[in-house]
Amino acid sequence: MIAVHILGEKEAFEAIDWEVIFLLMGMMVLVHIISQTGVFQWIAIKLAQAVKGEPFPIMLLLVLVTAVFSAFLDNVTTVLLIAPVSILLAEQLQLSPIPFLIAEALASNIGGTATMIGDPPNILIGMSAGLTFNEFLTHLSPIILLNLVVFIVTLWLLFGKEFHVSRDLKAKIMDLDADRALRDRGLLVKSLIILAAVIAGFLTHSATGIGPATIAFGGAVILSILAKQEPEEVFKPMEW
Repeated sequence: MIAVHILGEKEAFEAIDWEVIFLLMGMMVLVHIISQTGVFQWIAIKLAQAVKGEPFPIMLLLVLVTAVFSAFLDNVTTVLLIAPVSILLAEQLQLSPIPFLIAEALASNIGGTATMIGDPPNILIGMSAGLTFNEFLTHLSPIILLNLVVFIVTLWLLFGKEFHVSRDLKAKIMDLDADRALRDRGLLVKSLIILAAVIAGFLTHSATGIGPATIAFGGAVILSILAKQEPEEVFKPMEW
C-alpha cells in the first residue's frame, strides 16, 4: 500500500492502534512473571486432590479453572501452563490425556471470550467499538456462562461414564506434593497483589479515566521491578 502510494507512511503508522499493542504487551509480561511462581500447577494439583482423584470431577475443575484464567490472562499461555499438569494427572490415573487437553483448549476459547482482555480479537473489537471493560463483560458474560454449562453437559455425556480408575490410582493423586510446584512464594504474593490491582483498574477504568492499556502496562512495569528481572528476561517470551 505504501510502495504504490495508496497510503502515506505517516498515515500507515498513525493507523496502528498502540493501545491494543500495549495492552497485549502488559498482559503477556504479567502472565510470564506469574507463571514463574508455579501457582497454576499448584492450583491444578490441589483441585485434583479436593475431589479425591475422581477423573471426571478433575476434568470438570480443570475446565472451569482454564475458562476463568483465560478470561483474564492470555489463552495460549493458560493452556500451556495447565496442560503439563493435566498430562501428569491423566498418567497417574492411567487415562489418555487427550480428552483433558481438548476440553481445556475449548474451555480456554469459551472463557477467553467473556472479557475484553481475554483474547486479542476481543481487545480489537472493544477498542474499536469504544466499549468499556464492564460493558464488554455485561454483554458477553451471560452468553458465555450458558455456553459453559452446555459444554460441561456435553463433556459429561461424552466422558462421565467412561472414566473408571482403581482406588490405588486415585491414591497416587492424593500422594502428589502440590507445594513442590510453588517455586517462589515471595514473587507469588507480589504477583497476586499486582494482578488484583490491574483487574480492579480494568473494572473501574471508566470512572478513573485511565485506559486499560495504561493499567496493564503499568502493572507489568511495577511487577517487573518488584520481581527484579532484567528487561531482556521479561520481553524474551513475548509473542512478538
